[in-house]
Amino acid sequence: MFIGSRLRRLILFLVFSLGFSIAAAGQQSDPEAILTEVAGHLGRREFTAALALFNNLPQDYQQRTEIRIMRASIYNAAGRPAEAKQIANAIISSDRNNTDALMVLADSAAIENRERERRQFLERVIVINANHTRALNDLANISLGNQNLRVAAGYFDRALAAEPDNAEALVGRASVFRYSRDPRSAERLLNRAITLYPEWASPLQERARLYRGSGFHNDALSDFSAALALEPNNYWIIVDYAQTLMEVNRKPEALEHFNRAIRVSPDNFMAYVYSAALKDEIGDYAGAEQDYLILARLKPDYYFAFEALGVIRMRNKQWALARDSFLEAYRQAPREYSYAILAALNWMRAGRQADPRQFLAQVLRTAPRDSLDHAMLRLLHDLAGDSNITVLIDNERNLYTKSRMLYYLASYYDIRGNRNLADRYFLSAQEIAIPGTMEASLINMMIEERGLAIRESR
Repeated sequence: MFIGSRLRRLILFLVFSLGFSIAAAGQQSDPEAILTEVAGHLGRREFTAALALFNNLPQDYQQRTEIRIMRASIYNAAGRPAEAKQIANAIISSDRNNTDALMVLADSAAIENRERERRQFLERVIVINANHTRALNDLANISLGNQNLRVAAGYFDRALAAEPDNAEALVGRASVFRYSRDPRSAERLLNRAITLYPEWASPLQERARLYRGSGFHNDALSDFSAALALEPNNYWIIVDYAQTLMEVNRKPEALEHFNRAIRVSPDNFMAYVYSAALKDEIGDYAGAEQDYLILARLKPDYYFAFEALGVIRMRNKQWALARDSFLEAYRQAPREYSYAILAALNWMRAGRQADPRQFLAQVLRTAPRDSLDHAMLRLLHDLAGDSNITVLIDNERNLYTKSRMLYYLASYYDIRGNRNLADRYFLSAQEIAIPGTMEASLINMMIEERGLAIRESR
């Protein structure tokens, strides 16, 4: 569950269990009213406003350990772990076995991506209290994230033994069953969690993933829809729902939901991957280019975004920009020689044919000497030797390699001004192109542009 909702429930519990009253608070402030207002802010994820209210509590209440823990937890929720740690460490200095303070420190370590330290705090907690379900669940989720299913299952089982209806343990253990390919056990736990916690979206989302993975797409869509009704702004539920819509070929609806996810969380890269591809597929190249540009900014190591930008810019005849896109893709994937070849071809179209020679000389030093990639790079470097590479291509048995080399050879002849040979090799490349590959898109683009007869790809 979200940390904000967990804190909100904790605060409402404390409001009543601590017996706050106006009489106890004196005339200046009402702790019950203040903490109820804090809970309201947390429900709206207004962490700064919630934190400011603690200063309105009477001093004796501010010094209570449970209030300090609450405040520290909100600092963590607000992304301010340094202040949370300051409070928690002060508590630990006088009460080294305070598990609530240790959990605050574990949460702070998680925010700061210090997983070893986080695990150490969590392990200290379960040494003190072997049945601390949140610590057990957190340790289980760490193991699940590391794909250590056996250890994750052990922690979740311990949490369920201590608290059979623990919400997060039910869903987490179901996830382990799903990854372990035991769908019946996963479904049993998720059905139980959905019955026990009908207002919680997570078990519905997890059951939808289970159904989707088992091929029951309609059931998955129904559960995702129910989860979205509970949490309409949950980014990952929206993305999961959109991906499932894609799988049942409801692509316009899928694109609508990927765009919805982007509006919810514009700095998360995942939805852009799909929205860009869908826009590219329907011919909205300007929209796809914008999405790929954002994707490249958000996740610059995702070199497929630069590959796609290169293709779109070739379609727009922006040769220099296409060159730069493929150069960046090659920089990140230096064993993908297709990117180097395409960078060189676009470089040649953007200026003089010899312009990429120095770059090609560098690439030639790394490409396997007995490969067709090396032969093609050598052709583009020397601007001679086309008869030799033609023989090599004719003898190539791998259809993907053969089709892309035919495309590069056709592009070489086109740049050199031999249109007849270029058209011949574009058509030969298209005849054996592998659908869905980058080169197949480029081949069909050239054939369409040149008015050649498009043959059906294998």
